[in-house]
Amino acid sequence: MVKSGVRTVAEISKILSSREDVTATLMTMLSALDKQFPADVAQFSLGNTCAHYSTDIAEMEGLSRALWGLFPLLAGGADVPFSDKYITAIKLGTDPQSPSYWGETGPYDQRLVEMAAYGLGLALLQDKLTAHFSDAELANLHRWLNQITDAQMPDSNWNYFAVIVQLGFKRAGLPYDRAAIDRRFNMMEAYYLGDGWYSDGPSRPKDYYISMAFHFYGLIYATLNASDDPARAATLRERASLFAKDFIYMSAADGASVPFGRSLTYRFAMVAFWSGVAFAELDVFSPGVVKGIILRHLRWWLAQPIFDRDGILTLGFAYPNLAMCEDYNSPGSPYWALKVFLILALPANHAFWQAQELPLPTLDPVHAIVPAQQILQHDEGSQHVVMLTSGQLELNNYVNTEAKYTKFAYSTRFGFTIERGRYGIKHAACDSMLLLSDNDNYWRGRRECASVEMLDGAIYSRWLPWHDVQVDTWLIPCGEWHVRVHRVNTARRLQTVEGGFAVMKADAEITGGQSRVRAANGTSVVVDLSPHAVRQADCVITPPNSSVMFPECAAIPMLSGDIAPGEHWLCCAVVASGDTHAPLPVLPMLHIENNALSVRDNVSGKITNLSL
Repeated sequence: MVKSGVRTVAEISKILSSREDVTATLMTMLSALDKQFPADVAQFSLGNTCAHYSTDIAEMEGLSRALWGLFPLLAGGADVPFSDKYITAIKLGTDPQSPSYWGETGPYDQRLVEMAAYGLGLALLQDKLTAHFSDAELANLHRWLNQITDAQMPDSNWNYFAVIVQLGFKRAGLPYDRAAIDRRFNMMEAYYLGDGWYSDGPSRPKDYYISMAFHFYGLIYATLNASDDPARAATLRERASLFAKDFIYMSAADGASVPFGRSLTYRFAMVAFWSGVAFAELDVFSPGVVKGIILRHLRWWLAQPIFDRDGILTLGFAYPNLAMCEDYNSPGSPYWALKVFLILALPANHAFWQAQELPLPTLDPVHAIVPAQQILQHDEGSQHVVMLTSGQLELNNYVNTEAKYTKFAYSTRFGFTIERGRYGIKHAACDSMLLLSDNDNYWRGRRECASVEMLDGAIYSRWLPWHDVQVDTWLIPCGEWHVRVHRVNTARRLQTVEGGFAVMKADAEITGGQSRVRAANGTSVVVDLSPHAVRQADCVITPPNSSVMFPECAAIPMLSGDIAPGEHWLCCAVVASGDTHAPLPVLPMLHIENNALSVRDNVSGKITNLSL
């Protein structure tokens, strides 16, 4: 079942509907790992690529991340024939006298990340897990995990790793530190933004770590420690409920989620939050709606070629792709995806499993998320979801940070492309970007924003690609289109390129100021609306493996032109669809006069008026 890239979603949907089907899916994945897992060792190798930490730690990481699936399986009563190998590995890895000892941790240590899985196991299984350990072995486990209590770590979602370990200690009857729990929660409170949203640390992004980390762990804590910490549990549940009403807009009807931000190689973890919602019995959407989001997402992934010939999850997103990975991605890293299988801790008679799978509820076509500085657009039936965004940047500057965070738009169907080099526009990932060059064929786009403002019906940002070039950008949803308006004030002559969404390689249809590409996976269009500047419509072909969605070369419809020193208005409308034969929606109208901008949706008649 794992090697399902050749199957269609419709075929997979027939075999992934019940608790038994989900269990079988996970068991198939774990069985593939078991073949790489020798007996009586504390780690296993899944590949020859490297992360910034040592190979020994990477191999321990791969084993540990499998536990995000194994422990819920065991908690739900499953008989897992190879579970004893993991128990033995834990004993060996936490025994200071063992040659397989996982070692003493240091500041910012990757092993601190992996400790949360063991905390979950202790919290879910309690004496069902500890009964496998002698007193001495249990003392070793406690001592090794307890290194996290006062560990120096990033001020971010990492604080939750210490919380989950302490929760595991408490529920398993081991010594625990309530003050450490309070201290970590107090640190995270500093970056709660309101309306259910956190940032991933002070001045950090609002990406999938908010769902798959903050709220996922928060709901586990709120569920398993509600009796002893009722006020905090109630707060965590309330915030998760608020967040859910926004986060549902990240899902499309076919199960895809908007790819955005770092750590996309964790794949299924994009909907781990909804598994937390089911586990916590959060009363925000019906069990059938939550079940549908999770199962459709799993089906979508199982239709992608994400496993190798041995059934091992690969590094990448919708296909194996090392070029998009961060420096903390080892061969075992993708198995954080197994966090979605928390639902298997729920018994077969639970309301979640008994519920009939339901489609997404009817969602607003435009939904603004103010704390995250995002606007989500859903077409009819939520077949395609586009996220407009401004102002997010990962300050650690991981690989392809600009591509993952700072583009104008991200799409469930077309994702985004990553930069393959700064010289030459074909390498520069111009999709959903305005790129500028100082006439040397090196390209700069929006990176850090000097200011961002959520307006009524738009997102505004100011960015400075050079000290003497200032760009003000307005992103405006407009029916199926979105409109981009840029006011460029420059002291230098510049070349400009602006791209629509990237589709599979195909010829472009050029008509005046419009570039349209009809490809095997859909249609992408960009139309120039600039009031005075004249831009040429064109198309650029990227190298292979540039898109996160498909390995083929990508085609990006684009507009290009030169601008002299002074002030210029560059404006365009962008749309994309999975239907290559559908007629284009009626083009929006744009008018700029006397420091006022007006955009009219010529389908609905809605007018967005903005002061400039």
